[in-house]
Amino acid sequence: MASTVLSLRIDGELLERLRQHAAKRGMSVQDYVVRTLIRDDFDERFKVAVDETEKFYGLT
Repeated sequence: MASTVLSLRIDGELLERLRQHAAKRGMSVQDYVVRTLIRDDFDERFKVAVDETEKFYGLT
């Protein structure tokens, strides 16, 4: 798997909140953010798949 770099600028308040959420899960801030992005991407893809299935079966 290829590695990609994503750079974000965030303010101190948001960084502290991310640190707290990550710490509760025993994760680094980087891992927490990546997992959140993956989860949100999955949620969106799942919603699209459900919508397409409903269209296919004429449920919408």
